[in-house]
Amino acid sequence: MALDKETEQRIEQPIPEEARRETQLTPAEAVEQMRINVPVRGNHKLRTLVERVNDDRQLKGWWHAANINAVVRMEINDHSWVHIQIVANIALKLLRQLTKHGIEPSLVRDYGMTRDDAEMVVVLGALLHCIGMAVHREGHEDFSLFLAEPKMRSLLDGIYDEPDLTIITVEVLQAITSHRDYGKPLTIEAGIVRVADALDMAKGRSRIPFERGSVSIHSLSAAAIDDVEIKDGEQRPILIEILMNNSSGIYQVDGLLKAKLLGSGLEPYVEVVAHIDTEAEKRLVPIYRLET
Repeated sequence: MALDKETEQRIEQPIPEEARRETQLTPAEAVEQMRINVPVRGNHKLRTLVERVNDDRQLKGWWHAANINAVVRMEINDHSWVHIQIVANIALKLLRQLTKHGIEPSLVRDYGMTRDDAEMVVVLGALLHCIGMAVHREGHEDFSLFLAEPKMRSLLDGIYDEPDLTIITVEVLQAITSHRDYGKPLTIEAGIVRVADALDMAKGRSRIPFERGSVSIHSLSAAAIDDVEIKDGEQRPILIEILMNNSSGIYQVDGLLKAKLLGSGLEPYVEVVAHIDTEAEKRLVPIYRLET
């Protein structure tokens, strides 16, 4: 099979260079370069949280250990702080798109809390969803749960008092456990974290592991995703627009994203379209719409 150079490179190096480079550093060197950035806007609680996260060397140590397990020991996909940063920003974007269109988060609807509190839940869910990979891949969602609970209480000390502290904590734990393949989110916030995790797919960053150098539907479809954009939809509040360089990318959309979107609770609010940006492919599949 004849492949262009960019596709060959993505298949040969399924793990992003930044994630691989981090594994060559000492733990102290690795955590020193980690810095989470999200658009906090006027959310002062979120600003304080991000500042504390960026000062937390234990949390960063978990991210580093998770990446060592994933990249060095298992040779699957990126679980570095870069993945965490991407998921946190996507999750925040999804939530703000929904609230922009009048869709209230579950914390507002069920507890009378604020949109700022909902932002805290989705960002914390993104930051902590796969720290259990520091222990092991198998059952990592459960390991994430027991690591995350005391860590959240430390990070949120002084930001929330009881019982609000407990509410935020359990809502984040639900987001963590619900991001697994068979998870069943009960809140919009948990559904957002689940979908955001799957959307870290641009430039070959597939959440479906594939073997280095092996040409398969997994590797070809991962290499086919050039970009993911989140914007206003025409029929629904959120349009997820995926730019592909060939039609094999449909496998990532239909096989991975669809599985995470179904059952997330976001189905009524999200439309997904994939464009194929090559002249030869345009005649075959000019646009693909995910049916949920």
